[in-house]
Amino acid sequence: MRKASTKISSVKRLKISEETRLAYGKRDRRLDHDPDAPHLPPEYWSNAVIGKYYRPLKTQISFRIDNEVLDWLKSKGGGHLSRINEILRDCVTREREISGKQSRSSPGR
Repeated sequence: MRKASTKISSVKRLKISEETRLAYGKRDRRLDHDPDAPHLPPEYWSNAVIGKYYRPLKTQISFRIDNEVLDWLKSKGGGHLSRINEILRDCVTREREISGKQSRSSPGR
């Protein structure tokens, strides 16, 4: 298991794929001087980030947890509730990836 962190950052660097660069090169150049379609070369997006202002909606709940598990979470430092959320989010992400791979490989779906 990876090192637990209380700070979760969903900010990722935007990477411009070669396919996007090729599509940019093949664009309709007549639109380059259209005031309603400003010229934004790929370099314009070089410092762009995905999810910079994303903040997931949260719901306050109450649940019971084993004392041993809670002690372990607290022993990792402050932010044990955020750590629980991070662990659960990782589980959800893995399960979605597995489900996605299974549904794509199943011929009957």
